[in-house]
Amino acid sequence: MARNGFDAIDRKILREIQEDGRISMVELADKVGLSVSPCLRRLRKLEESGVIRKYVALLAPSHLRLGVNVFVTVSLTQHDEPSLRRFETAVQSHPEIVDCYAMVGNQDYMMRIVVQDPAAYQRFLSEVMMKLPGVANIKSSFTLHEVKNSTTLPVPEA
Repeated sequence: MARNGFDAIDRKILREIQEDGRISMVELADKVGLSVSPCLRRLRKLEESGVIRKYVALLAPSHLRLGVNVFVTVSLTQHDEPSLRRFETAVQSHPEIVDCYAMVGNQDYMMRIVVQDPAAYQRFLSEVMMKLPGVANIKSSFTLHEVKNSTTLPVPEA
């Protein structure tokens, strides 16, 4: 086993499963050089340890008419623990906010919001964002086009 607890076969499994979460166990075992039973045991171990969090379907935003990505930075009025928790809890209930990160620097949070069009964002901004608890300042940037979008994490070598 390597320092991070993954050997070369575990890393192969992680790379393959990120590319195709619906890969058959027979195909996965073949790609990583194992028989099916040991491959399944390793996969279950990776799932049980929490390395593999869940399996999902990645949807095409254009097919859902979600053509606008907006990157938003938010500053809060208060920075005490209850204020941060209230804001973070409120953010969870809005599916348009697909990513939200607490930041170090000039802004407290950065998020990515996905909506149909600029008018939909304007409504979301006034009806939701400006009413989130503790918001002092919001800055929005619209994307022109996507250059790279990946859900695949780099799997470090040993």
